[in-house]
Amino acid sequence: MQVQIRTDHNIEGHEALADQVRGVVEEALSEFSDRITSVDVHLSNQNSDHQDGNDSLRCMIEARLEGRQPIAVTDQAATLDDAIDGAAGKLARLINHTLGRQEHQEDHRTDPPLTRSRHG
Repeated sequence: MQVQIRTDHNIEGHEALADQVRGVVEEALSEFSDRITSVDVHLSNQNSDHQDGNDSLRCMIEARLEGRQPIAVTDQAATLDDAIDGAAGKLARLINHTLGRQEHQEDHRTDPPLTRSRHG
């Protein structure tokens, strides 16, 4: 699972932050890592005056699952840590729900068998 971190011009994208984000995301998604091809994390500060607080820090995470369309979640919080944790938790729940629903549908298929012959 490849994790890419991107920041807007209002957030310093230093390596320590990237390592922290990768750690949080990899831990939150560890049970699905064999089904995820890549993860993009976008961090931004909605306040242009560089002030924290008022839920101005935003974390958007997009995951690409094998054989499926990308899925994305967003979380806003007063701190970057809270936004990252919130988004990672939301994404883990969404992936669990998505994959669980897919497995449930595969286990309970009601399609007729494909053994009908065609006359023509």
